[in-house]
Order: sequence, then C-alpha cells, then structure tokens
Amino acid sequence: MLPAADRALARPRRRVPAALASLAALLVVGVITLAGLRTPAPLGTGAPADQFSAERAYGHLRTIAAETHVAGSPAAERVRVHLETTLRGLGLETETQDTVGPEAGQLSGGAGGVTLARVRNVVARIPGTDPTGRVFLVAHYDSVQSGPGGNDDGAGTSALLEVARALTTGPRPRNDVVLVFTDAEEACLCGAAAFASSHPLAADGGVVLNLEARGSTGPVIMFETSVRNAGLVEVFGRAAPYPVGTSFAVEVYRLLPNDTDFTAFLDQGFVGLNAAYIDGAAVYHTPLDTPDRVDRGTLQQHGANALALAREFGAIDLAGVTADGDASYFPLPGGLARYPGWLTLPLALLALAGVGLLGWLARRRGRTSWPRLAAGFGLALVPIVVAPVGAQLLWAGITAIRPGYATLLDPYRPLWYRLAVLALAGTVLCAWYALTRRRVGPAALAVGGFGWLAVLGVALAFLAPGGSYLTTLPALAGTLGGLLALVGRRDGVWPVVAVTAGATVGVLILLPTVVLLFPALGLAMGGVAALFAALLGLAALPVVDLLHPAAGGQRAMAALRARRAGGVPALATALTTVVLAGVGLAVDRFDATHPVPTQLMYALDAETGTARWLSTETDPQPWTARYVTGTDRAGDAFPALGDEEFRVGPAQPAALPAPRLDVLADQTDAGVRTLRLRLVPQRPVRLVSLHVDPATATVVGARVAGHPVEAEPVSGAAEPFGVVFHAPPPEGIEVELRLRTTGGPVSLRVMDGSDGLAGLPGFRPRPPGVGVVGSHESELVAVARRYSLP
Repeated sequence: MLPAADRALARPRRRVPAALASLAALLVVGVITLAGLRTPAPLGTGAPADQFSAERAYGHLRTIAAETHVAGSPAAERVRVHLETTLRGLGLETETQDTVGPEAGQLSGGAGGVTLARVRNVVARIPGTDPTGRVFLVAHYDSVQSGPGGNDDGAGTSALLEVARALTTGPRPRNDVVLVFTDAEEACLCGAAAFASSHPLAADGGVVLNLEARGSTGPVIMFETSVRNAGLVEVFGRAAPYPVGTSFAVEVYRLLPNDTDFTAFLDQGFVGLNAAYIDGAAVYHTPLDTPDRVDRGTLQQHGANALALAREFGAIDLAGVTADGDASYFPLPGGLARYPGWLTLPLALLALAGVGLLGWLARRRGRTSWPRLAAGFGLALVPIVVAPVGAQLLWAGITAIRPGYATLLDPYRPLWYRLAVLALAGTVLCAWYALTRRRVGPAALAVGGFGWLAVLGVALAFLAPGGSYLTTLPALAGTLGGLLALVGRRDGVWPVVAVTAGATVGVLILLPTVVLLFPALGLAMGGVAALFAALLGLAALPVVDLLHPAAGGQRAMAALRARRAGGVPALATALTTVVLAGVGLAVDRFDATHPVPTQLMYALDAETGTARWLSTETDPQPWTARYVTGTDRAGDAFPALGDEEFRVGPAQPAALPAPRLDVLADQTDAGVRTLRLRLVPQRPVRLVSLHVDPATATVVGARVAGHPVEAEPVSGAAEPFGVVFHAPPPEGIEVELRLRTTGGPVSLRVMDGSDGLAGLPGFRPRPPGVGVVGSHESELVAVARRYSLP
C-alpha cells in the first residue's frame, strides 16, 4: 500500500486549517453564485419614465388577472378592451386580428383530430425610423379555465404594456417593434399560429421575444432559442440587465414535447428568444394563480430584460443577428459566459486528454498505480448512479406519506425537500468516499471522478452540445488544478490553492444548474438534481479529501480511528437528510391556503341520458373518491377526451342540451359524399367538437370555419377523425366533410365543453383545504350526443 504522503493530490502539513480555508473559499464562491440568480428589487411607480417599473406593470396585472378569462369568454373580451385602450392611449397603431387559427406545435386537441380556435389577437406597432427588420414582443392574454392566470400569462402581458409605455417615452427605434398579445395560447397556441402564418406584419419574419411563466417566483430564465443562436445569445448577454440562461436548458427543451407561443413563430421561420420563470409552480394553472401570487422582483426582471432587449434589437442591423451555429452559455455572477459552439468538442476532447495526463503524472509521481486508477474510475460511477436513484426513492417515500404531492408540479414550500435531496447526495458521496478512499487512494478516486466528468462531456458534445460545458469545464479546471498540485511542492500551500481553484469552476457551473433543475423538473424528478450534485462533489473531490485524515501508513489503532473519522461526514449528512425531510413534512402541510389538488370532470351522454364523473387522478384523494369508484375509458361516447383510462363513477344526469347539428348541404359526386354542416352550441361553452365514426365513413378532406384541415389517416376504429374548436361563436361553426362512406348512414359524435361543476346535481363544493389540479380538463362539463345521417 502506498504511504499516505504519496496518495493525495494535495497533502498540506496543517490539514484542518487547509480544509477550513478551502471550504470557506468554495462557500464564498457558492454564495456569490447564488446571489447572481436573485431577482432585482422592484421599481415603484415613481421610477424614471424610461425605465421599467414592476409596480406600474402590476397596476395592469390587477385588471388583467382579476378573474378567469379563458379564450372566447366575456372576461377575455374585457381584457382585450383594456389592452387596446392602453395601447391606443400611448399613441400606438393598434388593431385586433379576428380570425380562425390552427393549432401549432405538438399539441393536439382530440384523438385523431385537429384543433382550431376563433382568436382575437391584439397587435400594436411602433414604426421604426430606418427598419432592417421587425422585433416582435409576444405574450398571451388568455388564461386557463381553472384560474385567473396572474403569472401565466398576466405577468407577461402586463410587463409588455409597461415596456410599450417605456418605449414611447424616448426616441423611436430604428427597427419596427410590434407588440403581439395572442389569444387561445392555453387551448392550442392558435392565436400565435394565426398571427405568424397570416398577419401582414409577420410576412417577412423577424426576431421574437416571448414572455411566459410556469410558476410564481424565481429568476427569469432564457430557456429556449431558435437554432443558430450565437448572435441572439450575444445580444442577450450584453443587453439584458439580468441575464440568466443556459444552453443546457435549450437542449433539454428541444427534446421535450412542450410548446409555447414561441413554437408557432419558430414553425414560420422566425428567430428569437423565449423567457419564463418557473419556481413556485404549485399555483400553476390553478385558482391560486392570482395577482398577489406574482413576485414583484421576478416581474421587474421579466420586464427590465424585455425592455432592454427590445431597445437593443430595435437599434441593430437585424440582418446580421443570426449566426452559423449555436453558442454554449451559462450564468456567472454579474453576467453570462458564452463561447462558440464549434469549441464544444475540442474542449471535451482536451478535458479527456487532460485527465489521461493527470493519471499518468500521478502514477509517475508515485501517488497511485495503474490498477488503482482503473479501480478509481470504475468506483467513481457509484455516486453518479446511486445519488439519483436514492433521491427518487426518497421522494417516493415522501409521496407515500403525503399522496397529494403526486398531482403537484412541486410542493407549495419545496425548499426543505430540495435541501434533503442535496443532503442525500452528500451522504452517498461521503459514504462512498469513506469506504473506498483507504483501499484505492485519494489520487486515484480524484482522477476517476474527473474521468467521468470528461467522458460525460464528450458524450454530451455529440448528444446535446449545449450541455457539454456542464462537465467539460469542471473536468478541465479540476485536471489543471491537479496537474499544478503535482508539479508544486507536495506539502506546501500551493497544491491546496490549485485544487481549490479547480473546484471553484465546478461550483460556478454546477451549483446554479442544481438550483435551477429543482424548479425546472420538480421534485418528482429530483434525481436529476441529485445527479448534478454528485457531479459537483466529484469535481470538488480533492477538496473533500482535506476533510479526511491522512490516508494509509497508520498503525492499527490509528487506522481504525481514521476510518471512523472518515465516516463522520456520511453520518452527519444522513442525519441531516432525515431531519430536512421531516421538517419539510411538518412545514408543507395542506390547508386552506395551500390546498391538496383534486381533479374532477362531468360527462353527460344526452343520447342515452346517462352521466358519469371522471377524474385523471390515479390514486384519488378522499374528496375525489366520493365521486369515482372504478376505472373506464370515455373515448366511445366522448372521443374528444381521448382514449386514456379515467377514474369513473355514476352521476345524476343534468338538464343540459347537447350541441345541435344542422345539415346545410349533402351531395355525392364520384363516390365522395360532401356534407356541409353547422355545429351550434346550445349553451355558453368553451369548446365544441365533431368526430366521424370510422366504421361508417372515412374522411378524405375537411374545412372548418372556412379553414382547410388535414384529414389524417385513421389508424383504427378507436381513432375517429375529429375536430375540436375552441372559443366558438354563439352562431356556431360551419364544417365541411368529404367522405367515402360504407353505403349506410354516417355516424357523427358531437360534444361541447363548459367549465365549472357548481350547480350540477349531486356535486358538493370542495371544502377548505381541497383545491383544483392545474390541468386543462379540470372542472370540465362535457355534453355529447350521436347524430346519424342517412
């Protein structure tokens, strides 16, 4: 066994002071790093006229999010009037684009069908003095049906009104600045799709800045860009006063089946940036998303960034804003670090080569051996695997105790649980290190940890280039620190300084990632944050080693005491994990202010006169269990609800009329039957749908409200061709179907949907402490019937 003096990258004479100094340095760096993610202080109504004021924006927010305002509702019309009045009061050219918009992106409104909506977009233009293009500032003014949308997207909408006011106080921009307040984003992104595809101002494309929210607090993150974003990111980094963004988030978001209005613009060839804040997601899409839940500091960051970017993009030559490739970028205290994407793979390979050089030099200096290096590399995989698995098991245990968490994006007060996940990752790392350090040696384990960081950097360079920096740069810095430590005086202060400097880079890069991953993915995927916490531990392994007694060479009793001392950090972090999880359970209880979420719908088949309660809860809460007792599918009678399995229970039929279907024309030519129909809701509704039974006819063409829609191939009898139309006018919508029939009657299923279960027979209102799940189906009242056309 190698003597202790030769088995660590840094072996100071005074181990305890060196450890305390290194940890203090990393702690200071960590605090400064986290401070860089804090939101700014909100400016009041007395702020200079050319600056963004969160308080002035909040005045609009109180009006916009005063009530639920789903697309097509009278409340949405009141919001639209407020937008128009405010913009015209600023002297801006303002119009309402009243049209039918198709769905955009990957959203789908019905099984085997397409989604459309009647939309009323509000558009205002600040004409440029010498335009090289157009800058589009975008936010959606509709809310979900289950809440007033204070954050989503009342904050973005009110911020843009304040941005518009600030822009009109100074000189006109060089480029046109167009403010687009879209409709029906929550339903289908139809407002954005209609504007981007058909509005004259959108004909030549441009730069889009979209403002969104999926939470109620926290930093505003620039989480999505168009491709070839290097030029856009350069502008963002230099112009935004509070730039928080990461190319890793862009890579992840491009892989997810999620969409915002930004998607509709990308589909039409626009370029731009998409920003949102995501912490405090428990209120997302719920009745709790009220104006008082909007963090004023977050609103200040949202608007101040948007204003600065509008001015910068409004002033530059937009013809040169796109580049050949994507940039790698990440937040640093005081700014945004960025480098060209073409450097990604060379840096990753350099890190890998550096680890190899470090291993060779460590062996040459007698710190380790080739077998130990191989063992160190293999064993370094243990915390990378065990930490995320342990975090997922921890959350499974917590949700077993508190089942209501299963339907929340995040707990109302998630801090204690997040800290418990980090403590668990620390427990895994400390226990692993205590068990392997003496046999394998600190130098071999450190090189093995850097090795995995470098390997992951190379893998990410091929699979998700924008995320490669996360492990490549810590590996490079750690390797360089290790090399400097080995070439310096072995027992002096220089090796400690070198490895601490290397670990500092890991803290600067990985700590913000861990912090941002928690709200981005929620505690249900806390294992991802635990993974990066483990990687941070590996990046700091030479500093972690300073906490342990000198390894090897001790007498028996001394060695035993050293092993026991080495296990103290693991025991301490394990106890901390238990305490933090317990505090979380004690602090984050469901109550009237923080209700347990429940989901319930009502479905009435007007043809048979039968009704059912439906719920998407897999393990129904006690309140929901009063209504649903079994499982079933609703697709046969309600194809617009899809073919998923619901929790179901019998309900009393209500006196609600189904939509009326009028036949306006019916003719057959060359074996193709053309039906022109009018679908008319018989009550105030949010949506209507029409589905064709594939057993009776195959749709070969269709038009809805004059808009051609694609007749998708039917894959089976369970997937009829259908159309879901949001915000239908009272007079209904006209549908034209071109069919190949089987020779018998054509069977059609129609449905409408309204919101709110109050007043239905057998419904008992939720008591205090029971809330509504933030979903697009919550509180839906669906009424359907079948029509048979001979």
